[in-house]
Amino acid sequence: MKEFMMIFIGGTAYEELGLSPEQLQHRMEKWFTWDEKLKQQGILRGGEALHAKVKRVVGPNRIESDGPFVESKELIGGYITVAANSFEEVVKIAQDFPDYDIDGSVEIREVMKLDQYE
Repeated sequence: MKEFMMIFIGGTAYEELGLSPEQLQHRMEKWFTWDEKLKQQGILRGGEALHAKVKRVVGPNRIESDGPFVESKELIGGYITVAANSFEEVVKIAQDFPDYDIDGSVEIREVMKLDQYE
């Protein structure tokens, strides 16, 4: 079975939506429900939410700069890795992503396995 990374991009930050505590709790419950579903299926390998702040080190002189560097609609908000046989299976898994309604999207990438890290 292969591993795929599902990268959560864009969408409106929950802080910017002006949600009530109950609405925020409802949104988080959708995430917890999806997470639990993937765990019960035995396909969730890991993942984390990410803060918007970015630090980048570039080039041979290791120049540091602070971000975010892209528009908020392109910010990466988090990721999970899942086990699946194909991109098509992961596209099905992505159907339950909780933030499509706030313009979020999911990018799917197959994880490259390198022998040296195993």
